[in-house]
Amino acid sequence: MPSLKELRGRIAGVKNTRKITSAMKMVAASKLRRAQTHAEASRPYAEAMRRMMSELAAATKGQGDAPTLLGGTGEDRVHLLVAVTSDRGLAGGFNANVARMTRQVIARLQGEGKTVKLLTVGRKGADQLGRTYADILVDRLPGTAGRDVEFGTASGLGERLVSMFEKGEFDHCTLIYNSFVNAMTQTPVERQLIPLPAPEGANDNEDARASDAPQYDFEPDEGTLLARLLPRNLQMQIYAALLESAAGEQGARMTAMDNASRNASKAIDQLSQRYNRSRQANITNELIEIISGAEAV
Repeated sequence: MPSLKELRGRIAGVKNTRKITSAMKMVAASKLRRAQTHAEASRPYAEAMRRMMSELAAATKGQGDAPTLLGGTGEDRVHLLVAVTSDRGLAGGFNANVARMTRQVIARLQGEGKTVKLLTVGRKGADQLGRTYADILVDRLPGTAGRDVEFGTASGLGERLVSMFEKGEFDHCTLIYNSFVNAMTQTPVERQLIPLPAPEGANDNEDARASDAPQYDFEPDEGTLLARLLPRNLQMQIYAALLESAAGEQGARMTAMDNASRNASKAIDQLSQRYNRSRQANITNELIEIISGAEAV
């Protein structure tokens, strides 16, 4: 049985841990409100732009001069997966969920005979996936380290993907990240970036819907306009995903630190009970020794 001194040391240690987890919870909660506001504000713009570009992809389908970012290379051999995680831990299963989905997607694609390449954004994703998939890992990019997400980060990643695509390094590009639902729920999402997916329901009654499809007139011309719109859309989709991931990270960390603080309080109560029982037993033994000694005299 541990001594009273050891129990006091354990209680003090757990109390210090609770102070740290409580402070981290408050910091995450303060960051969450700002990150959530940014993520929710980006959704309408990103969704509208994604829908418009998907309709453009459907409208220009089959045209020989359609930009490649719309229709892709026409091949389905090499897939690039971009896994977005955080740079810091202590966020529950936030990073593990992205890593798990990434492994599942890699296993599915490789099972279909596809060549898979992996690019990680965030240190935790590189740590978890880099050991297993070192042979297919293209690069390890840093995350936001808990800071506000700047558009330049998404712009740089978008330019990197466009450059890789133009060099023929992949045919399909998919982004895997955590979508923010609320402080307790972050859902891993698999979103195709290149080529742009067709609008939902585009394959249903295609002939009947052809007359209802939007018609676009391009000014100055289709090539010039889409050459600027497509990279911008790619950067915007990445930016929205990074904002979702940042909000999810703070929500997951706040929830994890709240649970840790609660568990620390329970551990303190249990250790305090053991300490009081041990102290009471020691006092009782001392009294018995005193009484026994007095009776012997």
